[in-house]
Order: sequence, then C-alpha cells, then structure tokens
Amino acid sequence: MKKQEKEAIMADLENCGRVTRLAKKRAAEAMASHQQQHPSKKRVVLGEIQNFSNVGQIKGLDTVPKKQPKSKQQYKRKVKRAVTSKIVKEELNVDNVDANYDDPQLCSAYVSDIYDYLRKMEIEEKRRPLPDYLEKVQKDLSPNMRGVLVDWLVEVAEEYKLLSDTLYLAVSYIDRFLSTNVITRQKLQLLGVSSMLISAKYEEISPPHVEDFCYITDNTYTKEEVVKMEADVLKTLNFEMGNPTVKTFLRRFTGVAQEDYNSPNLQLEFLGYYLAELSILDYSCVKYLPSLLAAAVVFLSRFTLQPNKHPWSLALQQYSGYKAADLKECVLILHDLQLSRRGGSLVAVRDKYKQHKFKCVSSLTSQVEIPASFFEDTRQL
Repeated sequence: MKKQEKEAIMADLENCGRVTRLAKKRAAEAMASHQQQHPSKKRVVLGEIQNFSNVGQIKGLDTVPKKQPKSKQQYKRKVKRAVTSKIVKEELNVDNVDANYDDPQLCSAYVSDIYDYLRKMEIEEKRRPLPDYLEKVQKDLSPNMRGVLVDWLVEVAEEYKLLSDTLYLAVSYIDRFLSTNVITRQKLQLLGVSSMLISAKYEEISPPHVEDFCYITDNTYTKEEVVKMEADVLKTLNFEMGNPTVKTFLRRFTGVAQEDYNSPNLQLEFLGYYLAELSILDYSCVKYLPSLLAAAVVFLSRFTLQPNKHPWSLALQQYSGYKAADLKECVLILHDLQLSRRGGSLVAVRDKYKQHKFKCVSSLTSQVEIPASFFEDTRQL
C-alpha cells in the first residue's frame, strides 16, 4: 500500500513539473508575440528636443496624430466669437483687438469678461483708499513724506529685482492701511517694507526674506517689528490682497494702442510703464481709479511720441470705457510729473527709466502744453 502511494505521489509531481514547464513556454511565446505587435518606444526627455518645429523627426515620435474634425461645441464657440467680434466692430466701427484666436495666452474667448470683473472689483469700497486720508486721518504725515517713501520703495524693488506688480500692490496696501490707521512718521518706513513683504509673497516666485527687508532699512527695525506690522496690515485689509492696479489695465490698453503700429512699439510700452510709476509717487493720483490712470498714461504716452496726432482713438475709447474729456484732469497731473513740475526731487523712477534696457524713455521730452482740442469727443474727429 505504501509503495502504491509513493508511485502516485511521484506521478503527480511529474505531471506538475510538465504543467509548469508548459505554462512557462506559453508565457514566453505570448510575451514574444506582444513585443512584436507593440515595439518598444524610446522615452524622450523634453530637454533633448532642440527644435519643436521638427517634432516628426525625433526618434520615438515617428507619427504625428491627424487633426481631428471640430466638434459641434467647438464650432458653436467659433460662431459665438465671430458674432461678438462683429458686434464690437459695429458698435463704434473699430477692429476687435481680441480677434487673435491662435494665441491661448491672450484668453481671447473670455478676456472681456475678465476685464469686466476687474472693473467691478476696482470700485469696491473695501479695495479703495480714501482720496484725502492724509487730511482726514493722518496727523503726522504729509504728501511729500508719502512721495519719499514710494520713491525709496522703487529703489528697493530694483535692488531685489522685484516685479513692478509687487511695487504697485505694496503702494496700494500702504494707502489703504493709512486710510484707517493713524501712524507716526517714524513708523512710515516700517509700513512700507512690511507692505512690500506682503506683496512680494503674493506676486513673487522667490520673495525676499524678512531679514532682507530689515537689512535694507539699515536694521532700523527688528524682524519682530516687521512681522508685527505685516500682521497689522493683513488684519486691517481683511486679507483682501488681490486688487487690480494701474499695471493691470495698462497691459490691456497698451495692447489696444499698439494696433496703430505695424509692429510692437517698445518705446510706447516702456514710456507707459514710466508714467505709471510716476503716478504712484503723487498723492493727488490716489483718488483716481486704476483703470482711469492707465488710460491717462496711454493718452500721454501717445501724445509724447506723436504730438501732432490725436492721442485718443475710438478703439481706446471702446476698450477703456473713457472719453478723452474724462482723462483731462489726470493727464494734466501726469504731464506735470513728466516735466518735473511736480515731484522733481523724487529721482528713483526717473533714473530707473534712463537705462538703455528701457529705451531711456525718461529722457524723452513732451510739449509744454497739450492742445485743448485733444480732449474733445473722439467721434467728432
């Protein structure tokens, strides 16, 4: 009985071995067949791609997928854009500057909605400083002190290579904070660096550290004082840090103004940046909405470069929402700043834009007087 059991066990083991070998053989054959049907592809590192126009020549990317036919939804979007473009043209007989649908960065399908939202945001009371806070709230500060602070912050932004958006936001935080909080002149610089610390955290990829802002004040303030003021600013503004600035609208209006040129005019663009930074130096510009300031900047920039041509156009009126007459008061203030009839002692912005990388736009001179006819209704031209 034991011998029979032993033989049975040996037979089972032999059959099991055969099955195992057979399974291995079948698995190997299946793997070989799969590799023949799906040859291995080389993984391409993006750094190896030297010329994106020759994608079809890169190994492992032998075929380029065929362009799929447009869906009904895509076709409806295209029709909607075409209709919107036609409406804009018919309203004031101007070209639609958002008609460049090839560049996704332009967000042409909804850029108008974005700027409608920003225009509503800029008029919200919680995002606006008091136009006369130095007279009504502050007791120890003057417009000149504010100008000196902002002029110094321009140098700080240059020192740490910060974005101009960071500078504009910092000045906005300062004005909004001073609209509700009384401080002494000894704390004004502390408010300035703390506001720039917040705006740098909001805008920059690698913002300067608290220690950097202490150092730039020659260690006048301690790290604890800067952090404490930072907290006070955040609480006062209720953490509402993302409001539109002059730069926000200047990008849009400059793009509209560029339509009059055959190629992008860098001088016009840099001149706009220069005048916009001059505007934040002057306390009298606090009362103007960022969009109106941006429109006035474009008006004066065009007048400076082409003094014999009307600086406003139907397209600019359509996209900015302002007539030339609406800009007169603000343009005249900017013009005085440009000619150093105001803020002549504040030189940081002027020195910054004397650099060749900005086409030395601060050296450009404008006519002493702007013709009154330039502030008339554009439709009558």
